This record gives sequence, structure tokens and C-alpha cells, in this order.
Amino acid sequence: MVTLSEKILGAPAGTYIDRQVDRAFCHDGTGIQAKVVYDRMGSPALADPASIYVIYDHITPANNSQTAELQAELRTFARKNKVNFMEIGSGICHQVMAEGLVEPGEVVIGADSHSCTLGALGAFATGVGASDMAGIWVSGETWLRVPDSVGIFLQGSLQAGVEWKDLALSYVSLLGMDGATYAALEFTGDAVLSVPMEGRLTLCNMAVEAGAKTGLFYADKETARYLARYHVPVEIQVPDNPAYFRECDIDLDALEPVCAVPHRVDTIQPVSQLHGTSIDQVFIGTCTNGRYEDLKHAADILKGKKVAVRTIVVPASVSDYLKAVTNGVAADLINAGCVIGPPGCGPCLGAHMGVLGEGEVGLSTANRNFKNRMGVGASYYLCSPSTAAASALTGEISDPREVV
Repeated sequence: MVTLSEKILGAPAGTYIDRQVDRAFCHDGTGIQAKVVYDRMGSPALADPASIYVIYDHITPANNSQTAELQAELRTFARKNKVNFMEIGSGICHQVMAEGLVEPGEVVIGADSHSCTLGALGAFATGVGASDMAGIWVSGETWLRVPDSVGIFLQGSLQAGVEWKDLALSYVSLLGMDGATYAALEFTGDAVLSVPMEGRLTLCNMAVEAGAKTGLFYADKETARYLARYHVPVEIQVPDNPAYFRECDIDLDALEPVCAVPHRVDTIQPVSQLHGTSIDQVFIGTCTNGRYEDLKHAADILKGKKVAVRTIVVPASVSDYLKAVTNGVAADLINAGCVIGPPGCGPCLGAHMGVLGEGEVGLSTANRNFKNRMGVGASYYLCSPSTAAASALTGEISDPREVV
């Protein structure tokens, strides 16, 4: 009777453990902070450079000279120490790591709160601060408490116009922003095999929005199918009658398109009740919904039409971008009036390339709508790519099931 977290970490819930880290990654923002701590430690030798990844995604390309100087400093560190380094345009760290760099059963630590995304691959993945990351660089290990687990049981099928992001927002609303504090969310149930990898990545990405330590799917046939393209072998993980401290049943058939309304992720309303809410900007992207499949959902709605408000699209990785170009998705978006930015985080964290002005209202496929996050004095709603695209056409929040 063990959960997937207990199985991977090798200890029962509540136990404090020291654990070797299989993959450790950071980005241009947290990486430079970790380097400051590392320098204070005397710049010792790195325990395992091959397991360390530095991925530029947060403020890329650099938005000013100060940012550029800090990025140059971290580049020098990465190249000197021969760690894995991904330049600007590679994509968002979580998505880049999901593209063949993480295997089921691994312990993956990222210096970013949404590192839990990679639990979609059957790994134990969680975020830490910059100081902890510096410690991992030097020791190759970290310490943590094995979390209790929440079972999220999925039944039924999503209806037309409803996406996995709608499920993500719905389960965060059900649990509350602190309802799963330091827990691991395990997605299971009869419908779990029907969740494609892009949906799993979205669902695990938002586990932290309920306060969770991580979110996980057991590695199964879908995991094997997805990782086969990267020639990554998969050992199927079978649930061992896990004991959950809380269980939540979700009927996929009953879900509808929803939005998280300002300024809380766990406060949602059906899109149908928000119809007519005027918006100034639509943003499609982020580590939650910037994958090729998300871009295609939007393009399928926008093809042959024109957006009514400024619409920014940022692919999650260069591979997602290339696939969108090759398959005509990017052309459909551009012809509809969208602006496509370089792969990365874009305006999600409020640093550049699409920050909202005071009093403006945005609709975003991101994972957070905290006050002042994406523009001081602005308000933003969170939604699925289909809802975002439908709303871009009308200039107001609109139900994708009703936009033709």
C-alpha cells in the first residue's frame, strides 16, 4: 500500500530523507541567484555536471542591459563547468526537460515552482529555491519530507470544447489554493489512460496552485508512446493499492469551459457566466498551455478569421514552434492577426513582451492570475487555449462551443 511518491523516494510519507538528484535544472532568473550562493560557498567542484541543466527562458531575449549582463555571467558559469546549457529560444525549462530529458522513476528538482510539471512522466519532480539548487550543484543531493498523497480519480470523458486546462482549473478550485499543501497529487481512475501527454503536463503543472509538492501520473502506455519519440525506455508503473489521505472524484463529462477570475487561481466561474466581459489582450502560451497541441486548438478556431484584440502567442519550446510552422498552425495564427514571440515564458511573469497596462484586462492560458503579476493595476483571467482563441475573435470572454 504505497503511493508513487513513496515508491520513487523509497520511504513512507512523513519520513525525512536525503536523496540523490537525477536531474537538476534552473533558468536565467533562478540560475544567477543560485550562482551567487555557489560563489559564497567558495565555488567548489560540481558533484555531477552532466545532471545539471541551465535553460534560458524567463526574460529572453534580455529586456535591458542589466539583464543581459547577468545572463552573460551565468553563461560563463555554465560553459566553464560544462553543464547542459540551453540558449534563448530553446523554450521553457519545464517543457524542454519534458522532451526526452526526464525518465519515469527519477527524482527531478528545478529551481522554479512549476517543476512539478514533470511528474506527468512518472517522475518525482518538485521545485526548490536558489540556495537549495546551489547545494544540489555541489552535493548532488537534496533533503525533503516524503509527502502524503491526494488521489484525484478521473471518470468519464471531456465534452467538445472542454480542455484539460478546464479540468486543471476545476481541481484547483475543488481543493483550494492551500488544500493540498505539501501533498503529492496522484492522477488515477478509469479515465486516466485517455489523458494525452500534453494534458498530463498541464494537470501536473498546476498542482502547485493547490499548494502541492508535486503532481504525478503513473508511467503507462501513453508515457511509453510519448517518450518513444525520444528513444527513452519506459518501465510501466503499476499502482500498488496506494493509501491516500484525501480522495477527490471528478466526472469529466460534467465539466465545462471555465475561467479563474481575478485575483485567485482557485476562484472559477463558467465561461458562460462571464460572457460579454471585455478584454484588452489575449495571451496563449506558458508552461501550462504553450505546447503544439495547445497552439493547434487555438489555430483551429482562428483559421480564416481575424482577432478583435491584440493576441500574443508564445510557443513552449522550439520543437513546438517548428512543428507549428511545419504543419501550418503558425501561419494560421499569424494570418488571424496574432503575434508570435520566441519560445519561452513571454509575459507570464510580468517581465516583458506583453505586460498589461494599469486598468487593462487580459485573458491568459497561464497558471497564475495574482494581482499585479502580469502588469501593475491590471486584471487577468485564466482559461484554456480554445476559450482564449474564441475570446480573441470577439474581444470579450466567449464560450468556444458557441464561436463558429
